[in-house]
Amino acid sequence: MKGNVKKAVEYTSVEINGQKFYNLGFGDLNDATGKFDDLSISNNGDRDKVLATVAATVLDFVNYVPGALIFAEGSTPTRTRLYQMALMTNLEDISKVLEVYGLIKDQWYPFEKNVNYEAFMALRK
Repeated sequence: MKGNVKKAVEYTSVEINGQKFYNLGFGDLNDATGKFDDLSISNNGDRDKVLATVAATVLDFVNYVPGALIFAEGSTPTRTRLYQMALMTNLEDISKVLEVYGLIKDQWYPFEKNVNYEAFMALRK
């Protein structure tokens, strides 16, 4: 898919193991349904721009909802890996504002480079 593609970002309140999180979801917006598709591949060459925009919404959200725990997991293992690479690339800047954790086998650990995680959690420092 080439050209302009509308994207949407959504934060949904969820409870996981008794803990309240805000699930971060995003993808291509379907004008007909008003919903987004987090499995679509637009191949517009704007991946980094899209991820930077999504990251900016995280900062806005944690400023708007103090104490919010943001949960993020890719819709596929490949996307989870993509998000991890983006976190690693920008960790120095991200760590100035957010505490970031990675999930391994139902256990949260402080995010470290070169460790593979199943999902991510972030909260404002």
